[in-house]
Amino acid sequence: MSVESPESGAYGATLTIDLDALVSNWRLLGKRAGTEAGAVVKADAYGIGIEPAVTALSRAGCRNFFVAHLSEGIRARKVAPGATVYILNGLLPGSGGIYAEHELSPVLGSHEELLEWASFRQTGAKVRPAALHVDTAMNRLGLWPGEGLNLAREKSGTLAAADIGLVMSHFASSEDEADPANARQIAAFAEIAAVFPELPASLLNSSGHFLKDCPSYQLTRPGYALYGGNPTPGRPNPMQPVIGLEATIIQTREVEDGTQVGYNGRWTAKGKRKLATICLGYADGYPRNGSWTDTITGGSALVAGVACPFVGSVSMDLIIIDVTDAPADAAQRGASVTLIGGPLDLESVGAGAKTIGYEILTSLGRRYERRYLGG
Repeated sequence: MSVESPESGAYGATLTIDLDALVSNWRLLGKRAGTEAGAVVKADAYGIGIEPAVTALSRAGCRNFFVAHLSEGIRARKVAPGATVYILNGLLPGSGGIYAEHELSPVLGSHEELLEWASFRQTGAKVRPAALHVDTAMNRLGLWPGEGLNLAREKSGTLAAADIGLVMSHFASSEDEADPANARQIAAFAEIAAVFPELPASLLNSSGHFLKDCPSYQLTRPGYALYGGNPTPGRPNPMQPVIGLEATIIQTREVEDGTQVGYNGRWTAKGKRKLATICLGYADGYPRNGSWTDTITGGSALVAGVACPFVGSVSMDLIIIDVTDAPADAAQRGASVTLIGGPLDLESVGAGAKTIGYEILTSLGRRYERRYLGG
């Protein structure tokens, strides 16, 4: 099923989102892990939309969702009333009432959070169990491993009062299989999980599903891979693509050798060139670092399968591309060009913009016509 905007044609670019591919990726990761897979749907489900993503995954059987902010959790709860929704960024001071109202679960990563959550629960508020985050490498959020071990050895006290339902940690370098930090984290978390034998544990992120000799535990937390990102950099991508992005050519023109193009004339034509301006820019989430100048390479678009480099600066609403080598009938006013799709996968688009595929996904703009397939 394809769901299109009632104002189809009013947009300069179209973002196609394949919810069936999203679900297939979730199932593949769960099968690979041999255990239950949750889904990380923070950052508006990595740009594709929390509501359609959570709805499709819930229908497929996903029961655990992870977001960053309470506001995202509230949105997820509305379309997944029976799921467990974890807030990865933890417990902001005084926010217990919001957790109770929307039946959300904080991921607690400090003694201060544990104490506040335990105190809030003692008021009699009806809340779901929280998760305990133990930091095994990131030095970002979470208890030190020694703190987690000490808490686990308590027979009562703060940990019991907090009602923990999951213990978790987060990989720092799982996309690099050769990084020795992975083995250290696996060992550190194994010690933590062993002292919480009554609790389910969660360690695997997207790339963690592909690490050798890594226990899957009871719940995994894939994110980027769900949306088609490659969890195994340098190797073929095992995931199905989920998004495609196309923009419309507004105008074409021919320029002579030596013509400077774009803001500040940062790109100069070498010979006679045919240029096309497309209806998309950094206000739509395409990074300005994708600009192509006389000295710096940048991004590109596909016109009838031909790679056409950007020329000059990516501007707020427009990008100019060199369509000299594209078929003439495909490089004309009103034609569509591909910004993401086919060989222009998330990794190559990210590289062309001097960033990573994660940023490309999570920056997807709101001015696109969004077409949802399946789900």
